[in-house]
Amino acid sequence: MDYFKQPISEYIWDIKYRYRQQDKIIDHTIEDTWQRVAKAASHAESKQERAAWQKQFYSILENFQFLPGGRILAGAGTQHDVTLFNCFVMPILEDSLHGIFDALKEAALTLQQGGGVGYDFSVLRPKGWMVTHTGAVASGPVSFMRIWNVMCSTMQSTGARRGAMMGVLRCDHPDIEAFIAAKRDPHELRHFNVSVLVSDAFMQAIEKNSEWALVFPDKHVVRTVNARDLWEKIMRSAYDYAEPGVLFEDTINRKNNLWYRERISATNPCGEIPLPNYGACNLGAMNLTQFIINPFTDKSSIAWDKLKKSTEIATRFLDNIIDISRYPLKMQKQEAYATRRIGLGITGLADALLMLGVRYGSQESLKIASHIMRCISEATWHTSIELAKERDVFPLFQKEKYLEGEFVKQLPSDIQQDIAKHGVRHSHHNTIAPTGTISLLANNVSHGIEPIFSASYQRTVRSLQDELQHFTVKDFAVHQFKNDQALPEAWVDSQTLTPDDHLQIQAAVQPYIDNAISKTINIPEHYPYEKLHDVYAKAFVLGLKGCTIYRPNAITGSVLTLADHVDRCDQCHE
Repeated sequence: MDYFKQPISEYIWDIKYRYRQQDKIIDHTIEDTWQRVAKAASHAESKQERAAWQKQFYSILENFQFLPGGRILAGAGTQHDVTLFNCFVMPILEDSLHGIFDALKEAALTLQQGGGVGYDFSVLRPKGWMVTHTGAVASGPVSFMRIWNVMCSTMQSTGARRGAMMGVLRCDHPDIEAFIAAKRDPHELRHFNVSVLVSDAFMQAIEKNSEWALVFPDKHVVRTVNARDLWEKIMRSAYDYAEPGVLFEDTINRKNNLWYRERISATNPCGEIPLPNYGACNLGAMNLTQFIINPFTDKSSIAWDKLKKSTEIATRFLDNIIDISRYPLKMQKQEAYATRRIGLGITGLADALLMLGVRYGSQESLKIASHIMRCISEATWHTSIELAKERDVFPLFQKEKYLEGEFVKQLPSDIQQDIAKHGVRHSHHNTIAPTGTISLLANNVSHGIEPIFSASYQRTVRSLQDELQHFTVKDFAVHQFKNDQALPEAWVDSQTLTPDDHLQIQAAVQPYIDNAISKTINIPEHYPYEKLHDVYAKAFVLGLKGCTIYRPNAITGSVLTLADHVDRCDQCHE
């Protein structure tokens, strides 16, 4: 059976996920890839049950119903010395050359095995700060980020997977203004996404129009700035250069299921998994387009039972990945085993809505998105509880404290009761990642919870020989519609949506996501700045954990254009 409906999808499989041993092709078809991955995941099962679970895992991989993270597709069941985890958060343990370059070495080892990295650079002293024991003057966090950036570029030149990094700085760090402005230079920190770690106190200071203290270390005030002026710099930079995003630190930690043992200050490169030091993201997404019955008709509906069953199998699949994966560093393995975090989400939401005849951003679309994510969340939690009964709880589970968590207390009462009785296998369960490249593999379904970009556009892909290949790409749902003369009645694309449409769809699914959501608010180049001005503040009020804006501009170019569509977050999820 020909599972590829567009040339670019087969090309993506061939250059990114097809298993080769040097020049020898091992995966002759996409079915071979699915069998390889299913068999690898089944090795965490008992010998007697491996064959049965391999068949189950294959059943959800087939026809792209379930899309594991790109590292799983590329590495599971191969002899390559790679990790199956897409990304990690790493620490800089001390503000010294030893601490900085030990962290740099750990980053290089992680990137070498295919994992992206996220860092909170706030531990580093500000530019101009005196280094007491040498008499030297500190050059500041941004200068050391440049070293990471060069290292990442060098690793890429050796043939390692294209590197992805997240750089974070606290909103009260004395170098925050330099950090905000760093990427206005088109050559600066190109391997980084950057985000400001925003506190509740800062948001209150903005509301009150009060002064804001920049401190280092801890509570030592270096200088003060007007909070609204600093906020304006963040917003203006996001509008002009698409960076930085914001991460709402207190919301993240208040709703962290492991609030009793960790304080989180960074995320993976695309922001959908807030993680502690050495934490890892183990990702997968349910492709919603494969669960729509009778698309584009009055009888269209969602196959809820099939979606629930597939989610249950996918949850077990991701649990097994933790046990079969390699880890670049010992501490990463220890953290993964201690918490057994997974991040199961969705992709193809916009296409699925179109197939149901529902306009993305409408009130009906918010209800459907919420219902879908609730179904997946509850199926994931129930399966995690069943796995705890079968395989034991995650090692850092403390029943009383876990049940006191703000997110856990919002779960249905039957799930809370079952956790109290049996425990749970994973500390965290659901996320929504960008899924850029794996969605392209699945015949270009709409990415994550993002809207459809365009019915048809040109896409450029870099080949194994570092050459650019150009493809005409059609949206999956439009391709399924099979009418070249018209678009479905519910058609809407990213060019016509407002920032509020984006925020509302994110807010609709956030209550069911215990990790976070990667969501980019794409706006046209000529969108008025005044209309965008309070979008991050709205995201905060809605209880979101983070937010990112992307507007085509002279510095970063047009990441989303009809001429050349390249996702900002693809590099983390190849």
